[in-house]
Amino acid sequence: MILILFRLVFLCLLQVWSYENCSYAFMGEQDSFYFNNLSDFSDPNFGNRVPIVLDYAIGTQSCAVANNSNAYLCNPNNTLCTDNTDSGSGGYLCSCENGYEGNPYLSPGCTDIDECEDPNLNDCDGNATCINTPGNFSCSCNDHYFGDGRGDGRGCTRQASQISLILGLSFGFLSLLIGVTWIYFCINRRKLIKLREQFFQQNGGILMKQKISSIDGTRAESSKIFTVEELKKATNNYAENQIIGRGGYGVVYKGILPDQRIVAIKKSKVMDENQVEQFINELLIVTQVNHRNVVKLLGCCFESEVPELVYEYIPNGTLFEHIHKPLSWLTLEHRLRIATEAAGALSYLHSAASIPIIHRDVKSTNILLDANNVAKMADFGASRLVPLDQTRVATLVQGTLGYLDPEYFHTGQLNEKSDVYSFGVVLAELLTGKKPICPERSQEERNLATYFIVSMKENRLCQILEPHVEKEGTLEQLQAIAELVKRCLCVKSEERPTMKEVVVELESLRKYKKDPWGNQQSCEESESLLSSDEAPTNIYALSIGPSTGDISGHYSVGSSTTPPLGKSFY
Repeated sequence: MILILFRLVFLCLLQVWSYENCSYAFMGEQDSFYFNNLSDFSDPNFGNRVPIVLDYAIGTQSCAVANNSNAYLCNPNNTLCTDNTDSGSGGYLCSCENGYEGNPYLSPGCTDIDECEDPNLNDCDGNATCINTPGNFSCSCNDHYFGDGRGDGRGCTRQASQISLILGLSFGFLSLLIGVTWIYFCINRRKLIKLREQFFQQNGGILMKQKISSIDGTRAESSKIFTVEELKKATNNYAENQIIGRGGYGVVYKGILPDQRIVAIKKSKVMDENQVEQFINELLIVTQVNHRNVVKLLGCCFESEVPELVYEYIPNGTLFEHIHKPLSWLTLEHRLRIATEAAGALSYLHSAASIPIIHRDVKSTNILLDANNVAKMADFGASRLVPLDQTRVATLVQGTLGYLDPEYFHTGQLNEKSDVYSFGVVLAELLTGKKPICPERSQEERNLATYFIVSMKENRLCQILEPHVEKEGTLEQLQAIAELVKRCLCVKSEERPTMKEVVVELESLRKYKKDPWGNQQSCEESESLLSSDEAPTNIYALSIGPSTGDISGHYSVGSSTTPPLGKSFY
């Protein structure tokens, strides 16, 4: 190399000497120096002002020409030949290819650079392995990583394991499912809330709240307005095994409130939207009824399709069940006491309540017995209020066959004596132990009210009495009770006693004591009963079907007009 440089410098000096006799010569960038005089060379900064440049080329031939001659000087191993274009003399230069280093003119020529040994020469990611290749290098991501491995590229990203991938996909799907389900339930819940708000307003809930707040007295204020959720929870979502009664007006469920009170929840079947205000007014009156022999109404719910009423729970079932069970435990004393308590409740409703209330569905299934077998009048689903200035109310006929007042049935005119008639049937039921309507009995005996009156007329009372009653009562006492029943069952309502009079007579009959020393005649020893008036004709114009049940309708007898329609109170 030194020899070549010397030859170049020498040739350059000969070229200059041929046209100008110079004393000095140097190599520098041509455009960076203009000669003035010899003092330029004595300037100590001369070397800083003129960049020294060594520009040379091999021969005068181009790479293409020289490569085919024996004088080609570039080593064939990994070199590049470049034509010299910086001067007009031609020639060529040799250099190493990219990724190689060494002398391109001398053996062994250019050798491979190992970029992996010097981190500055490769840009592999920290999670990649550098792999040297001839003239280059590659990056390979380590196990459990993927990518191109280059720091200036995608680098290396950790691969999820198959289990992790499955778990991730499962979690993603589950999250999506939960999200969709949550949205679905949210939409349904909003619809349900709106529907309940609609029912609450439609059933008179807002009106009820306003009226309760305007009433003075703790009884009305203590009546709670329950939510649907509270009643669902209390009845285990209205489970079948919670049903304790069914009737024409609805189903009754047993429930347990959060404060552990046991209640009876009556779910009605129908609701007359045109009579909401009247229903609320009547409901408010019933909530204020406070009598030991009347089942207490604890509250109501307006959020369901029809209102639900919450009553205190009476554990010992209905009077009907105890009368008609085999070997009934009811003695004559028990029967008279229960009758007196039930009559007292009706008397209170008729004459002592702030506004008179007609029960309209008095029957033994609506007289309940509590834990001490005290009578409780229940189920005011058909009850009506009677304005103080009226004695009768025109209504849609409602009641139960066998107990229904025939006058009310034919005219549609309801008064408190309608309850008296129904109570008379209950008394007859207590005395005889027979059901008010029984399709299995003969035509003559099918209707208890008619059968009882006919038996009295024919002096056959002792034959129809329940065995307990027949043995325990004297003839005089049983005749007196039977006469009370007959008066209650009069076809004309004005001939019936009031419930207050019934209570007084029952109290008197309860005090009747059998004289152990007296010559009192028993029913078995009697040969005849007190004479009776003519028995009434059959009061039911329609034939009795194969089973008993509730009846609801309006009829006209001997007139072209029909009684005005009423509404069913829950």
